[in-house]
Amino acid sequence: MKKLIGTGVALITPFKEDFSVDVEGLINVVNFNIDNGIDYLVILGTTAESATLSKEEKQLVVNTIVEANAGKLPLVLGIGGNNTAAVVEEIKATDLSDFTAILSVSPYYNKPTQEGIYQHFAAISKASDTPIIIYNVPGRTASNILPETVIRLAIDFENIVAIKEAAGDIVQAMKLIAGCSKGFLVISGDDMITLPMVLAGGAGVISVIGEGFPKEFSEMVQLGLNRNVEEAYKTHYKLASVIDYIFAEGNPAGIKAVLSKLGICGDTVRLPLVGISNELRSKIDQFVQNYLIQ
Repeated sequence: MKKLIGTGVALITPFKEDFSVDVEGLINVVNFNIDNGIDYLVILGTTAESATLSKEEKQLVVNTIVEANAGKLPLVLGIGGNNTAAVVEEIKATDLSDFTAILSVSPYYNKPTQEGIYQHFAAISKASDTPIIIYNVPGRTASNILPETVIRLAIDFENIVAIKEAAGDIVQAMKLIAGCSKGFLVISGDDMITLPMVLAGGAGVISVIGEGFPKEFSEMVQLGLNRNVEEAYKTHYKLASVIDYIFAEGNPAGIKAVLSKLGICGDTVRLPLVGISNELRSKIDQFVQNYLIQ
């Protein structure tokens, strides 16, 4: 799956002040990322506030992005949940002809055992003709997919091709890289440790900060993949503070504030999320301002 090597971004869903989907803003975000070197786009992930979108709104988001992208970049679609049967049904009912892969999160809230996680992804694999990226994000799901479980899934199911690893644990990431076959991609789901993961043998990132700084972040990942370590770390440290800022009061409120400052779309989020504090906004605005004049 060479199409998934490099930098993917987890696209936001811009909203107007009345909380309706901002189609024009979404097109702006897509074009900004296409024009600045992003390798692929991820639709309807957590960053898209997909938990607060209706079925009709999700379809609007998908249609808008597919049309704006116009075949330029590979697309990945988020289809996941904690009801295995419902996820399987959704995969079977969805037209996936425009998508390179499905990104499917480990079941949240239920806290399944490792065997339960294995059986969940086994069922998804059997239901899908489209390649699958496992998404491990223990901070949101309350359970961690152990490397042994991922390796077992990668061996048993050819269409499970990658993992978005967002446990924030570089040792666990290295175990995955060492234990999985060469063709299986270990993709960072944590912006701050993306470069160390890439240098350890990872395939790249599905990023949040990359959506606001696509040129710089995707160049950093490419430098890392090419083992140009010193240059890559210069960019990493240049962006490190804003990576902290965008997650300080929750995602995607932080990255929406960046995109708002850049004039790409508004920064409205839907409840239960709220906008960032004035103090954090001033830090983000100052960082973006300084970055633009460098």
